[in-house]
Amino acid sequence: MTRSTSRRSWRILGALAAAAALGFAAAAPAAAAPLPDADQLGSLTIHKFETPPGGPGAEGDGTLIPGFTGTPVPGVEFTVQQVDPATYDLTTNAGWQALTNLTPAIAAAGPFGQEATVTTGADGVATAADLPLGVYLVTETSWPAGFVPAVPFLVTIPLTDPVNLDDWLYDVHVYPKNAATEVTKTVEDSDAYVLGDAVTWTIRGSIPQVDVIDGYRITDQLDDKLQYDGSTVELSNGVALTEGTDYTRTFDAATNTLTIDFTEAGRAVLVDNSDAQVVVTLETTVTAVGEITNTAVLYPNEGSFDIEPGEPGGPIVTPEEETKWGNVSIRKTDARDTSVNLEGAVFSVYLTEQDARDGVNAITIGGTDTWTTDGSGELTISGLRYSGWADGAAVAPGDPGYQSYWLVEVTAPTGYELLAEPVEVIVDGTDTVVDYTIENSPHNGGFTLPLTGGTLAEWFLYGAGAALLGGAALLMARRAKRSSVQ
Repeated sequence: MTRSTSRRSWRILGALAAAAALGFAAAAPAAAAPLPDADQLGSLTIHKFETPPGGPGAEGDGTLIPGFTGTPVPGVEFTVQQVDPATYDLTTNAGWQALTNLTPAIAAAGPFGQEATVTTGADGVATAADLPLGVYLVTETSWPAGFVPAVPFLVTIPLTDPVNLDDWLYDVHVYPKNAATEVTKTVEDSDAYVLGDAVTWTIRGSIPQVDVIDGYRITDQLDDKLQYDGSTVELSNGVALTEGTDYTRTFDAATNTLTIDFTEAGRAVLVDNSDAQVVVTLETTVTAVGEITNTAVLYPNEGSFDIEPGEPGGPIVTPEEETKWGNVSIRKTDARDTSVNLEGAVFSVYLTEQDARDGVNAITIGGTDTWTTDGSGELTISGLRYSGWADGAAVAPGDPGYQSYWLVEVTAPTGYELLAEPVEVIVDGTDTVVDYTIENSPHNGGFTLPLTGGTLAEWFLYGAGAALLGGAALLMARRAKRSSVQ
């Protein structure tokens, strides 16, 4: 083969290859343009966890996050509403551009196209399926107690696929920010014994772990048997809060209600310290006997302010706490005949047996430190903390906070002896039914006091007899003298 023949052969092969390439190109289908399919239906899968992937504030991209094992929140209801399909037609550029001015608040005014209501299962997942293309307003409409609902949000179906940027994502996954919020209330009264002593109540509210807290309020409506004496507000981690700057504090005497409201600046402090707790401490005085029950209420966001406790989206109420105050009643009777009631016995009350025996530190209630039996032989000492209830819990003898009381008779009824030792009593009710019957022995145990071997009457008789005998002797002596003279 000559060189010229070889060149012609390579030219022919090149031409054939080019023709083949053109042929293949002509036979291959044209690449689909990356435009949304108006006939495609999508879905929205909502994953509800106590803390979303990445922690509070993390932003999702619409795809499923594999391997996440957070604590699911079942029983959360969501309403999914297609917002104004005519205006927000996502098969058009104009529809997408209109989204730039849309907010959840604007979207809430409607009109709406397709709507769906879904509820999370045991795995914390709920799916709204067969959704036409559009922008959807997602609103948490019901949730378990102790949780702060997610802020309403908007999501489009479809989204540009974050992995394949030349395609659309029709099945969207969202992880709405969730904040489990708790509030507790405790009472400290183990060092309070009589009306007028201080009883302390402490409220501890958790802080929603969200990006923005739009409202945070704590209220405490005290029982009418409690007198409000003052309060403090602080964070459990020691970060300083300033009244007037970070929060306001008001007390309504008409309703006996304390209200703590956090300002915008204070709520920003809460966001920065979401691992801490808000601690509100109230000092009170018990003014009347009774089983005094109290709760506090936490409003963790602005939306909860106008909703009644117990209603969806409403505030969180603490479990009840109690301080218990009552009476002890006694009757004084004659030890020989318990049907004889003794008036005029006077008692003092002590907190310990030793104080009672030493006669020191007698308690005072309402300015009174002694109590006297009436014509029925009865008296009631009112305004003592229950013996078996302290710091909001039942306690038994020997437990910290258990309190019995010791009665000492300081004045005996006329004709009767004082009691020889203190009498221990307990308080466990608010009635005035006699709890204890205390008997008194009559003076000298009822025995007559002798006067050198006899009673006064006997000595009177002895004296009279002696006088008679003396008179007779004198008369006989006189007669004898007259006889001797004669």
